[in-house]
Amino acid sequence: MSASVFPRLEPHLPSVSKPIQYVGGELNSTVKEWDCGADTELGETVRWALMYPDAYEVGLPNQGVQILYEVLNERDWIVAERTYAVWPDMEAVMRSGDALGPIPQFTVDAHRSVRDFDVFGLSFSTELGYTNMLNALDLAGIPLHAVDRGAEDPVVLAGGHAAFNPEPIADFIDAAVLGDGEEVVLAISEVVREWKLQGRPAGEMASGREELLRRLAVTGNIYVPRFYDVSYGDDGAITAVVPNRPGIPHRVTKHTLMDLDAWPYPAKPLVPLAETVHERFSVEIFRGCTRGCRFCQAGMITRPVRERSIETIGAMVENGIRKSGFEEVGLLSLSSADHTEIGEVAADLADRYEGTNVSLSLPSTRVDAFNITLANEFSRNGRRSGLTFAPEGGSERMRKVINKMVTEEDLIRTVATAYSHGWRQVKLYFMVGLPTEELEDVLQVATLAKAVIAKGREVTGRNDIRCTVSIGGFVPKPHTPFQWAAQLDVETTDDRLKQLRDVVRDDKRFGRAIGFRYHDGKPGIIEGLLSRGDRRVGRVIEAVWRDGGRFDGWSEHFSYDRWIAATESGLAGTGVDLAWFTTRERGYEETLPWDHLDSGLDKDWLWADWEDALAVADGSSDVEVEDCRWTPCYDCGVCPEMNTEIQIGPTGRRLLPLAVV
Repeated sequence: MSASVFPRLEPHLPSVSKPIQYVGGELNSTVKEWDCGADTELGETVRWALMYPDAYEVGLPNQGVQILYEVLNERDWIVAERTYAVWPDMEAVMRSGDALGPIPQFTVDAHRSVRDFDVFGLSFSTELGYTNMLNALDLAGIPLHAVDRGAEDPVVLAGGHAAFNPEPIADFIDAAVLGDGEEVVLAISEVVREWKLQGRPAGEMASGREELLRRLAVTGNIYVPRFYDVSYGDDGAITAVVPNRPGIPHRVTKHTLMDLDAWPYPAKPLVPLAETVHERFSVEIFRGCTRGCRFCQAGMITRPVRERSIETIGAMVENGIRKSGFEEVGLLSLSSADHTEIGEVAADLADRYEGTNVSLSLPSTRVDAFNITLANEFSRNGRRSGLTFAPEGGSERMRKVINKMVTEEDLIRTVATAYSHGWRQVKLYFMVGLPTEELEDVLQVATLAKAVIAKGREVTGRNDIRCTVSIGGFVPKPHTPFQWAAQLDVETTDDRLKQLRDVVRDDKRFGRAIGFRYHDGKPGIIEGLLSRGDRRVGRVIEAVWRDGGRFDGWSEHFSYDRWIAATESGLAGTGVDLAWFTTRERGYEETLPWDHLDSGLDKDWLWADWEDALAVADGSSDVEVEDCRWTPCYDCGVCPEMNTEIQIGPTGRRLLPLAVV
């Protein structure tokens, strides 16, 4: 039995910021009996502690964790609870503790100690959450290094997009899951239950804990780092990653969920007690993207495209509103306007909820997928917020390099339509530091923004037209054509951003109409280290955490100097350094840290696409990779490798109206 730590926690809540985030009891949350499986046929319970390693306000809306929380708790023999990163003031309280000792990392559902669970599952959407993971492990009393854990410690399991290269945290996790989690967490639970029913047996060459990990690893979908040895050459590069015991697969494959209609989650969305970053109910209308943007890891690793039907979308929206009380519904995917029936979805949902308080929204929209009819449907209830478009590259040359085939004329025509139909605010998102980029490509962002403002003033006859330019630094990611690219160094990144800012601000005619938001190059270069690092980077992460590193995804908590110091000490004597992992271009023959982790993408196809990008950059080619939803297959490898297929409409069906109360 795991006792609640809330009686120990409650006296301290008035002394910490936002105490409501530690209380739990949200609408639709679940608290189950610790031994709920005792009354089932097999009489055994499997317990999960799920964590999004960030603050409550960021972690609670995370749909991935919400879905797994619900899927697991639907089984009468599984307990699943949630935990989030605690702020420094609460960390101090927990470490100081009381007469019973330190207060451990706890779940917000029943305030049980995370160490008491069978599986501690963490979902990483960004690598900058790694220090929060180490802090949670330490607060929980779980040994930091996987090799030091015993049979009573939970299996520390990583998932999410960052898990497609978990090597930097290989020393700290027991296992990683690649791909969609809905089915695989249930399969893991079955393995854990069987192992517990058998008395936590040891294997012929392993402890009981290692036997459990072996059973997970032999499935081929779960990566257990300790079962693989990594060797390095004199130049610092990896020479081989090989299994170190019989039966362990040489490559671990991602899991792909087919038929999203069969998994309409979340069906009971969590309603936060404290303000969060997203106050809405979100429905994922399809998963995957085949637009082929060369920088986009999410689009590459989530292939193929799998759409939800219009009926399922409608049912999920209606159920979510009824169960949560949210008044905004976000229709989410990597490119929501690309759903084959998005026009029908928008029109039918707008019809259904016209005259109510329910509003519909789309995330960032591709310029070439936007149309005013669609936009008007989503703003029919009178809520007309700004529109966001992501050209990504400032110049047309750069957009061709990254395979974002949007011309300046396309963008101007789209924003002119928006401004002429009543919109006054447009946000444009770009990246700096893309492969082959020059200063002139970056300065073209200012030219484009000014043209947008000029066109808006022309078509409306008004001067209150606004355009916000938001710029992020490009970070090369594994399993993309740009995984071999050199990352732009901090100094050059900051210089280009400064020159762009000055060009915008110095223009008296347009400067005040253009908002300019950007981050300097320092967090990006550290993210680059963590994105493409190998196991040697683990000692850097640990050094940063031991020096006080927490919440590195937050600008006010991120310390570049701390990371640089840790990099210099952690990588001393290895023959590699920060630049080796970040600003160095790789070659085809180099073994990459994630080459033994199979996303389905053929390495030769990725390399050919990288070469195509370089050829486009120097003008020797004008090749465009089109969307394989509508064109012949481009042989990326995913469908035959993963035994999957693209699942899209149109279905020809429509939503029936509902009597909305």
